[in-house]
Amino acid sequence: MSFTTLTEKLAALTTRTTDTEVRPRYEGNNINTWIGFKHVNYLVEEAVLAHFRAAGLPSRTLFQEYGLGLELAELDTRILNAFHLDETATATVRPTGDGTGLTFAVSLSKDGKNKDVTAKVRVALRRERYVDPTNAVPAELAPYTVERIATAEPVRDAELVPSADLGLTATHHTDPLLKELVEGSNAVAWRWRISYPYCHNNERLQMSGYLRLMEEAKDRLVAHRGISIKTLLDERKWIPVVPHSKIRFLDEALMEEELHIVFTIEDIFKDLTYTSRMDCYVIRDGKLVPTATGTIVHGYAVFENRKDWALVPFDEHVLTALRGE
Repeated sequence: MSFTTLTEKLAALTTRTTDTEVRPRYEGNNINTWIGFKHVNYLVEEAVLAHFRAAGLPSRTLFQEYGLGLELAELDTRILNAFHLDETATATVRPTGDGTGLTFAVSLSKDGKNKDVTAKVRVALRRERYVDPTNAVPAELAPYTVERIATAEPVRDAELVPSADLGLTATHHTDPLLKELVEGSNAVAWRWRISYPYCHNNERLQMSGYLRLMEEAKDRLVAHRGISIKTLLDERKWIPVVPHSKIRFLDEALMEEELHIVFTIEDIFKDLTYTSRMDCYVIRDGKLVPTATGTIVHGYAVFENRKDWALVPFDEHVLTALRGE
């Protein structure tokens, strides 16, 4: 079904449920044939983009015709069953907004009956002024339009001292501010210059960029604690599994700003899972400004062959590393 007027398109976007077929990308296959949490979240993102296309408001049209950037501003995803290479799923997107915002419930099902992934997504239509500062948004779209994705209050004063090597080696061991940010917590931190491949719409770090950083944060933390991904793979055939992840924008982070990233282990549940929080900041006008926060739940699974795996409890060696002892 095609929709012609903006009113019809918005009605479809905000009231109709859509289904689309999705398949994980080959890049997401890192261990045997399993697909990591980041690429499962990419499937959720693709489902939302397909929902906009089905309503006649694809991201390209929103940007080119109306000067609006489609931003996934909040993402909360639960993975109930693992995804593998070459599997397809039906992605169902159901609008859940109240008429003033764009929120969606997304589910992925491989067999058409059971849910393998569930997610809650908030989308922001951000007015783009980079190309044309005077662009005017049609009245129909105005209730869904924001000037900024989010605007956070600074958390403290901070002096911006650009890294001599673009943040490549700045960590909580070498950078005074990062050292302060992790003091008294079970955390690691580093600085990172926001690079072009992580951005979109000419200037901003996008949701997929934060997902990549969250994956890197996990990798950095366990390597720092002596239980790196490769170490546990080689010694035990243990792989990390993620049943739950979420990220929320607090402000905007711009290309080539230096992001200050803090990754903190918040909770270890018995000996089965642990929850970590990622907090991201930039320094602007002498203030430390939070740009995003999110959490990720990790466990471990052991595989005995190329197809089968089972969850395993942490032993004392892994627990000691996770506690930072």
